[in-house]
Amino acid sequence: MDGALLALVVIVVVALAFDYTNGFHDAANAIAVAVSTKALTPRAALGLAAVMNLIGALISTKVAATVGSGIIDPPTGGGGLQVVFAALIGAIVWNLITWYFGLPSSSSHALIGGLVGAALAAAESVKWLGIVDKVVIPMVLSPLIGFGLGYLFMLAILWSFRRANAHKAHRGFRYAQIVSSATMAFGHGTQDAQKTMGIITLALVTSGELDDFDVPLWVILASALAISAGTYAGGFRIMRTLGRRIIQLTPAGGFAAQTVASSVLIATATVFAVPVSTTHITTASIMGVGATRRLSAVRWGVAGNIVVAWVVTLPAAGAVAAVAYFVTHAIVG
Repeated sequence: MDGALLALVVIVVVALAFDYTNGFHDAANAIAVAVSTKALTPRAALGLAAVMNLIGALISTKVAATVGSGIIDPPTGGGGLQVVFAALIGAIVWNLITWYFGLPSSSSHALIGGLVGAALAAAESVKWLGIVDKVVIPMVLSPLIGFGLGYLFMLAILWSFRRANAHKAHRGFRYAQIVSSATMAFGHGTQDAQKTMGIITLALVTSGELDDFDVPLWVILASALAISAGTYAGGFRIMRTLGRRIIQLTPAGGFAAQTVASSVLIATATVFAVPVSTTHITTASIMGVGATRRLSAVRWGVAGNIVVAWVVTLPAAGAVAAVAYFVTHAIVG
């Protein structure tokens, strides 16, 4: 096996490792609310999320194309694969740091930040207009939409069931949460697995294995299986933050938050093809639902820590990726 092919194989393995960490890092997005309201046990919820993540990942490759060809130009020269490798290292390291501290940061933005940081370190071309259009604007708008829709949808539920028997409604929304958790996991699959598909395909184009950016079937299947396996491995640290520390949700509130978040995820993946953060949208939806009680019901201090993690993800992952590129370039040459 020659050096270029070996490097490509290493990148594919590292990309699938990132996909796996993405799965256990973001598993909480799909199941934390259902577990916190006791609609599902943790293992049952993780199993459901793993299956639905797998199905969602097989639906489309629109987001993969955005990540793989809309953020940076395919790197050129012998250092092209080093750029992709460094981007993955930056994303994985930031994922592990935020997972350790229980902060639900964005794996999507960690990967995008890694791509930008590695490209800048290698003096490669960055598509800044594409980043503003496909990353920054959705990053700002999607949580605001999640918060607003979460607030309005929860108000609609409260008004619609204002005369219902509380015990029966409570039990009904627990059952409904099984469906909303499945839909949430499906939405996560349509978004996050595709980002790994995009990075692997970028590596294939950079290495000359592919002439055009067209995601191969084996890349789709491998990425889908990796994120599904990671999801089943779980993310209990972050599950606690999303499920309880922001606000204690009722089954009705959990159903509302998950329904809104999954709707936004699926729409952005299939209609707009933009790589939004499942973490951002889920957290904002939970906050919007909680705000229907009273603003003080939301633990804004915890929410503030999460927002800080959001803001620093792009530059932090980019910085780690830049260091990884310089180290790799110094070793490999």
